[in-house]
Amino acid sequence: MKLKSVLLVGLGRFGMNIARKLNELGHEVMAIDSNEERVNEVMDFVTNAQIGNSTNEAFLRSLGVKDYDVCIVTIGGDFQSSLETTCLLKELGAKKVVARAEQDVQAKFLLRNGADEVIYPEKQLGEWTAIRYSADNVLDYINLEGPCAIFEVEVPREWQGKTIAGIDIRKKFGVNIIAIREKGVVNPVVTPDTVLSRDITLLALGEFNALKKCFNI
Repeated sequence: MKLKSVLLVGLGRFGMNIARKLNELGHEVMAIDSNEERVNEVMDFVTNAQIGNSTNEAFLRSLGVKDYDVCIVTIGGDFQSSLETTCLLKELGAKKVVARAEQDVQAKFLLRNGADEVIYPEKQLGEWTAIRYSADNVLDYINLEGPCAIFEVEVPREWQGKTIAGIDIRKKFGVNIIAIREKGVVNPVVTPDTVLSRDITLLALGEFNALKKCFNI
């Protein structure tokens, strides 16, 4: 994995979690926030951190935003600041700007004013929670671009002891088993002869509606 340099703007709970994970992955992170306490808290998890107002053009310019592989704006609760920051980053030559949105209308404004991509932490977590806990056999859910998704599911009782070829869900539902997880380890090597058991879970890829039908969700 190529290590990247990241400018992280906003150190609320969401931003702080991103900082911790980026540090765990070994990336170089510059974090900024207007709150001194938050900046002090993140110092152990980032390469550098500064207190400052991200809507101040001179302050952002001093950070050399052109030099970062990606700029992530995680400001929550103050959309005006998020929008201004996103716009300024792009105007100052940022290579890639990813901005947080809480509503669809915010996403539209962000994309029109400099954001290359928009993330919806609350919406995405809400969808995940609804699907995960409304179905007994779904253990995880990843929404992909377009109509497709990946579900991690328990092996239905009627499939146990059968092979991938034997259940033939690709032909019946257009769903592909792309990996299996056993004892916490994901194995991407799946063949038509792979035998299914209650001790594994399946990572299945397909259209969302097809997955729902296939696994009776």
